[in-house]
Amino acid sequence: MKSNKIIYWISTGLFCAFLLLTSISYLTDPKFVDIFKHLGFPQYFRVELAVAKILGVLILLLPKIKPKYKEWAYAGFGITLISGLIAHFNSSDSVGYIINVLFWFALLVISYSYWHKRTNERINSSIT
Repeated sequence: MKSNKIIYWISTGLFCAFLLLTSISYLTDPKFVDIFKHLGFPQYFRVELAVAKILGVLILLLPKIKPKYKEWAYAGFGITLISGLIAHFNSSDSVGYIINVLFWFALLVISYSYWHKRTNERINSSIT
């Protein structure tokens, strides 16, 4: 269905753009050094997370990647967002931080759901 494809690409595109922007910020914006300190994370984790996000975005966006790798990328992003939610909550950050993480998590779930719908459509159309 064309609507499934549109919803998939909008949700995935927005989510991946967010991840790329945060990854670049992790590596270039000095305020993220303070944010990671505030959350209780070591600075090497900031760099590690930026690299992992960039690799995950490539896996989600490149068309010829095996589905099992896309599953792992979605799972990794889900774990990252849930961990971020817990970190902000435990650091007594404002509700705005929590809502922000929940928004991106919802977008991830939409992207994942529509990726599966599109995959099933392709499988069903190749069978018939």
